Amino acid sequence: MRKASLDLGLAPSAIRSLFEYGKKQKELLGEDKVFDFSIGNPSTPAPEVAKNTLIQLLENTPPEQLHGYTSAPGDLDVRNAIAYYLNKTYGAKTKGELIYLTCGAAASLCIALNALLNEGDEAILFAPHFPEYKVFVEAAQGKAVVVSPDHSTFEPDFADFSAKISPKTTVVIIDSPNNPSGIVYSEKTIQRIAGILQQKQQEYGHPIYLLSDEPYRELIYDDIPYPFITNYYDNAIVAYSFSKSLSLPGERIGYLLVNPSCADAKNVFAAICGSGRSLGYVCAPALFQYMIPSCLGQTSDIEVYKSNRDFLYNSLVALGYEPIYPTGAFYMLVKALEEDANAFSEKAKKLNLLLPPSDSFGIKGYVRLSYCVSKKTIEASLPAFKKLKESYGDL
Repeated sequence: MRKASLDLGLAPSAIRSLFEYGKKQKELLGEDKVFDFSIGNPSTPAPEVAKNTLIQLLENTPPEQLHGYTSAPGDLDVRNAIAYYLNKTYGAKTKGELIYLTCGAAASLCIALNALLNEGDEAILFAPHFPEYKVFVEAAQGKAVVVSPDHSTFEPDFADFSAKISPKTTVVIIDSPNNPSGIVYSEKTIQRIAGILQQKQQEYGHPIYLLSDEPYRELIYDDIPYPFITNYYDNAIVAYSFSKSLSLPGERIGYLLVNPSCADAKNVFAAICGSGRSLGYVCAPALFQYMIPSCLGQTSDIEVYKSNRDFLYNSLVALGYEPIYPTGAFYMLVKALEEDANAFSEKAKKLNLLLPPSDSFGIKGYVRLSYCVSKKTIEASLPAFKKLKESYGDL
């Protein structure tokens, strides 16, 4: 038995632990008595086009095609449709032959890291970061190196970033809109990241791959433009999932994209294919592959998330909390009312407020709120937030 796997199985993530606790509490107390902000589970329905496309496929497609194997990297017509959409929307120069369809962004990240990392290679993570990045890197026999944020912006501390790139650095993972902060990296930020990496590549004489995790790419508010990474850095690989944009997290469908300008792009893609093969990830679910072309650029009603963000942010500020204003995704970091975010999370838990502490996200002193819940849940939670704040007295 592999000890690392046993350890992970015996110690699930803080997010998942709270989520499972919340399900049990809801059974005991009722749905309306538990305020579960633990997990990014979209509450808005999938857009009608997704449902209608699936119905049409089920009713009109021969079963041997619909439920049969596709090519290992995915159906080429679907991959070409994705490339066409990205090129038209973002001015990218992607190619369907360099797209690999996956079982969601988690599978994309695991495949990419196993393709790129040799034992002992380093992968840089920008804090705050999704906790599973570290798990994925270590499972691929790499070493995770965490870069501190600029706490005034929650974007990377560029001096720390530059200092932590070493001859062993092979991959840098970025996530914008960011989970857990909801911050969207500006074009200037992407340009600075790319510039530093280009300089370090020249210094060390080998490629450094920029792996952009983009499941929240369409979930951006306040008319902020999205800088598509392949337009700024050649050695870029994109991991994408339709889970959040289409409110289909349980269906597990996404893709990996290798920038055609990437050094030795065809062999990088071949390594991704080999990695997917060795991990058993070939041939993503066929039904949902065939759904993709009709749904490109479509989203569930993200105005619901924007409304939730505004209401929750303003309500917490009025109660005396210090939330970080998110511009994308559906997460919000809120400063804990004591230095120990885990202790704060436990106190919140006693009021059935389920708020994951930020330690596993690479920073201390905050909790993350997933505001993709119903508006009713947010409204009902406010007395508990008020009681929690009052328990700390005048801070």
